[in-house]
Amino acid sequence: MSEALIEGVLAGQRRAIARTISLVENDGAEAQGILAALHPHTGRAHIVGVTGPPGSGKSTLVNALALHFRKEAGLLPQEGGQARTAPKIGIVAVDPTSPFSGGAFLGDRIRMRDLAGDPGIFIRSMASRGNLGGLAWATADAVKVLDAAGFDLVIVETVGAGQAEVDIARTAHTTVVVEVPGLGDDVQAIKAGILEIADVFAVNKADLEGADHAVMALRMMLDLDTGAAQRTMHHGRLMEVVAQSPAAPSNTDRQPGTTSWHPPIHKIVATRREGIAELVDAILAHREYLQNSGHLVRRERERAAAELETIIQQESLRRVLACTDGSQLRELVELVVQRQLDPYTASQQLLATINLLSREGQT
Repeated sequence: MSEALIEGVLAGQRRAIARTISLVENDGAEAQGILAALHPHTGRAHIVGVTGPPGSGKSTLVNALALHFRKEAGLLPQEGGQARTAPKIGIVAVDPTSPFSGGAFLGDRIRMRDLAGDPGIFIRSMASRGNLGGLAWATADAVKVLDAAGFDLVIVETVGAGQAEVDIARTAHTTVVVEVPGLGDDVQAIKAGILEIADVFAVNKADLEGADHAVMALRMMLDLDTGAAQRTMHHGRLMEVVAQSPAAPSNTDRQPGTTSWHPPIHKIVATRREGIAELVDAILAHREYLQNSGHLVRRERERAAAELETIIQQESLRRVLACTDGSQLRELVELVVQRQLDPYTASQQLLATINLLSREGQT
């Protein structure tokens, strides 16, 4: 079965792609084997992340972006400079999971009805399953499946994200942060978090009052940038944030060989597809910048490091739970509740027991 799925994915068969992503979401040895076989065939797609607060119009924007990319010939050049007439587009839309029922509505595709029936577009909805950071655990693997299947562009729409949900920056090559008028004042705009990961800003619903003020607040945030690279910890993960120079020229004035990128700000009305062409041009300009500056290799390295960290965390937790007796875990929890043991000491005891069992198993 695995061999048939692998061949089907590499041939671009939609049913094989869907079944493979389902296996990836459910995890397991079979999924890992398929991903290992597909890995050498990845690395060709350009990954665009679309993130922003709930209600900012991300799904409608993704719909408009996909339509524009499909209808405009030659937007995504092949290797060797030959233009494609109809780039293939994969879309991964992540919906939040209820903390009470565990279910997810998976309704993002409702706003993507215009894409239905297009054989060059594949849409997959995924539940976050309680994962922080705006993505699902299996999002990166689903992107890898679409990449191996020959999709030229993969758009990842995150959960309605707040100021700290920045995991998309470790998954995408180009991150589009969507803002809308009326979500806060100037102080809100310059707060650290999601705005710092933007490669391109899109102020959606620009026909509403306050759009110009939102643009001005974003420009003020960019002008306050220090211009120095820094490293920060996010949810326990090391992540590099490359700040842009406030003196950097606009992207329209950028000369070949320039090593800095100044995130452009575009006003759009996604429901009427106004400003979408300019936003697409900005995404393509960033793609060209990554290739010409050499930053594409750095981002690929960061993606690989992030993926490795995530897998190590998942495998470590899985092994701990597999080696732990349920009664032992409940006993430790009870001791922590009764304040007879702190969580750090309890975890160390648990790890010591697992290490002992592992050594005994080896002997």
